[in-house]
Amino acid sequence: MAEDSYDEECDYLFKSVLIGDSAVGKSNLLSRFSKDEFRLDSKPTIGVEFAYRNVHVGDKIIKAQIWDTAGQERFRAITSSYYRGALGALLIYDITRRTTFVNIKKWLFELREFANPDTVVVLVGNKSDLRHSREVEEEEGKSLAESEGLCFLETSALENVNVEEAFLVMIKRIHEVVTQRNAASDSKSNGVATTDHVNGNGTVVPVGKEIVNIHEVTATQPVSSSSKCCFQ
Repeated sequence: MAEDSYDEECDYLFKSVLIGDSAVGKSNLLSRFSKDEFRLDSKPTIGVEFAYRNVHVGDKIIKAQIWDTAGQERFRAITSSYYRGALGALLIYDITRRTTFVNIKKWLFELREFANPDTVVVLVGNKSDLRHSREVEEEEGKSLAESEGLCFLETSALENVNVEEAFLVMIKRIHEVVTQRNAASDSKSNGVATTDHVNGNGTVVPVGKEIVNIHEVTATQPVSSSSKCCFQ
């Protein structure tokens, strides 16, 4: 976990989760995004781990609290409780193992059962660097994402391809959803907020602060302009 990201003041805290079968690369995606590290000897996650990363959205600082959940079947009962309060999720499969792609619908069903209906979900086909071992074509991932109303990218934690984009488009979309909800809430109260409140998806909206419309997302590392994500 990046200590400076943990200690730095932020305007909002967004919780998100990484889900998918074991060994699809969830931990290395998180490590690459939060610390710009990749470990070839990465071990399976036991239970749940998490990391932080601060992201600038407009003139606000959002602390992304990202939970890395175990993919092994024996931990499913444990990790299901961590969906609660999550505003976003990366739903990850390994493009070299078709079984992990087939299981995506099972993970999506579980996510929708335990998480808030407004949870932002990004479908991620990881390990794109292993193109010669590919078992799942990119068009298949895109088609599934379109049918389920998800955002989609292929990534490589090893080569650091589209990792920033996957997390940042999720954070941007979360911000947009919360902005719309907060605006609707303010309109009902004539735009006057008197106390801190927690909205339906678990995000704390502080007194005297507002979520503004955003036109760009920035972070501590540059974002590539070649993102293949599209919102439905």
